[in-house]
Amino acid sequence: GLGFNIVGGTDQQYISNDSSIYVSRIKKDGAAYLDGRLQEGDKILAVNGKDLKDLRHKDAVELFRNAGYDVSLKIQRRLQPQNGPVSHRGDGESGGLSLAAFLVPGLALAAAAVWIMLRYRQRM
Repeated sequence: GLGFNIVGGTDQQYISNDSSIYVSRIKKDGAAYLDGRLQEGDKILAVNGKDLKDLRHKDAVELFRNAGYDVSLKIQRRLQPQNGPVSHRGDGESGGLSLAAFLVPGLALAAAAVWIMLRYRQRM
């Protein structure tokens, strides 16, 4: 296989009012994983020049199964994380600061304060 799973279609919309086909999972060590260009959450617009617009899920699956050895995909990169079953590997994070950006310096400051306090007590 091509090494990835898809969701969506006219009969199984992944996103409300959008019947597009999306990559839901990249299989480790599969063709897509080894190639490295396809990402979970990408919208697949066409396979070997065949438009995926307005297809049922099973028809899209058949197109992928019959795509052959050399496969050309036209995709649209996901601009922001979507809600749903797409897993995130950290490369599609939103723009804000992560919780770790606050916790790590805060814990370091707290540890330094405790150390200083203990050293100060020993001298008294």
